[in-house]
Amino acid sequence: MPRRTGTERLEARRARLERHAAETDPAVVMTAAARFLGLRSRSVDEVRRHLLGAAFPEPLVERTLERLLELGILDDRAFATAWVESRDRARPRGETALRRELAFKRIDRETVAAVLEARSEAAADAGARGSGVGADQIAAERLIARSRSALLRVADPRARRGRAYAMLARHGFDPEVCRVVSAGLAGFDEAVDDE
Repeated sequence: MPRRTGTERLEARRARLERHAAETDPAVVMTAAARFLGLRSRSVDEVRRHLLGAAFPEPLVERTLERLLELGILDDRAFATAWVESRDRARPRGETALRRELAFKRIDRETVAAVLEARSEAAADAGARGSGVGADQIAAERLIARSRSALLRVADPRARRGRAYAMLARHGFDPEVCRVVSAGLAGFDEAVDDE
């Protein structure tokens, strides 16, 4: 099959958008939403923007969203919780960065606050790390541990701590957490001497 040219693709997209705009069957919109949700979980606003961007009529989009919410397929709190857990596991971020990312996904402030509070409580319940260690500090230590080999290449301990602080700040950690965790790199100095 020959590849379509840019003009042919553009015309096919225009025709698809015109079909969507004339759509009256809610099942078609539901199918489009299900296909979009099949890739990963999404916030309500992400699904709304996707369906409206595909030119489906707004009343059908709103009806579809209501149905998805009724069925429990869409849930902003569950989405935010999964997002934060994923970040803590794979790409640690500070509370500031998490708030910004979730705001970008259009999760309301109350939901974000509740999810981050639950994250802090879970860190406090884990408690094995001693008192006073919050979820942000645990995530910051995890990020530093992942970057250990790169940090060990910096011979000067002050420069190493400075780089660690800067890396933590870029990942949205509070200045106090950055200071405490980067100051805790003294153990890295001994590791360099042992190697």
